[in-house]
Amino acid sequence: MPRNGAKPRPDRTRGFYDRIADVQNLAMKINGYRDSVKRYLRSLDLRTGPSSQVLDAGCGTGLVSLAFRDTNFKFERLTGLDLSHNSLEVARDEFARFRKAPRVANFVQANVLAMPFADQTFDLVLMCGVLEYVSPDDGLAEAARVMKKGARLVLLPVKPSIVGSVLKLLYNFKIHPIEQVKASAKKRFRIVGSYEFPITEPIGWSKTGFLLEKK
Repeated sequence: MPRNGAKPRPDRTRGFYDRIADVQNLAMKINGYRDSVKRYLRSLDLRTGPSSQVLDAGCGTGLVSLAFRDTNFKFERLTGLDLSHNSLEVARDEFARFRKAPRVANFVQANVLAMPFADQTFDLVLMCGVLEYVSPDDGLAEAARVMKKGARLVLLPVKPSIVGSVLKLLYNFKIHPIEQVKASAKKRFRIVGSYEFPITEPIGWSKTGFLLEKK
């Protein structure tokens, strides 16, 4: 069951992403974020197999979910979770375009601080631009709750930067210092690796990457 005491995000966050879902999805297609994430994921040892359950927590319009699907890692089911109904509808539509792809995607509207999944459900969790809306301790604690022991988490937080500061104003989130994110992660995870996206890729202007393993 979800962790006791988790508080839902304000309605205004959900409403904001409901309004910009289509525009955001188009922008992400144009700027090459999805290809950057796909290349990064392909470089990782994610330890998935035919029976693996994968969660994209805070999936938005499905950018990271689609990037993961394109890597050809084996898995049984991919679940995308987000607060925004319209973002999830865009994600569903994006997956529906690939008619030949297995029907292995499931999308759930819920809060990343109170996810409707049993303890130790997932073999892999993906989190991109999510901790910026919650406490890193709380967000990573809930992620750890739904992960199996030894499962891996791909974390793509917004890093302090000029572009990050602009995004902070546009999207009304908080950029956590990287050392704070790492300190929160170490409470429940082992940091397996870190990654800096090339500056030639737009994602490198605002995001960094961590591969974590649940203790």
